[in-house]
Amino acid sequence: MPGQRIDRLARHRLHRLGIGGKVCGERKAGVVRHCPAHIGKRISQGKAGPMVEKLNDEARKAALAELSDWDHAVERDAISKHFEFADFSEAFAFMTRVALIAESMDHHPEWKNVYNSVDITLTTHDADGLSERDVKMARAVDALLG
Repeated sequence: MPGQRIDRLARHRLHRLGIGGKVCGERKAGVVRHCPAHIGKRISQGKAGPMVEKLNDEARKAALAELSDWDHAVERDAISKHFEFADFSEAFAFMTRVALIAESMDHHPEWKNVYNSVDITLTTHDADGLSERDVKMARAVDALLG
């Protein structure tokens, strides 16, 4: 319907101006992000963004050797780590810092919090397993605790 196309183009223009959400075409974590209207256009033109690649066996082994205390869940091709804190406030503050990192990397963990403990699992659903994005996120999480 012609009216719908105009609305979609208008939304796209607003996104390009930074009105009503993320700026279309912004670069975040090395990936250019686009509004939904622009994504549809790029896909129809065969210009969809790069897929995140799953780590090969060699890269996975190197990453696991580098990451201290991260366990590899083979059945899911994910890494996980358990964190303990003095109390709930400290655990929640840690989760808040991780959330800010996750937003900046546009890569979000699976996690569970019970009182003073936090369990984090990282895997890349788009790659159907462990990717470099998970390794970078794990490094960033570890860096929070020194």
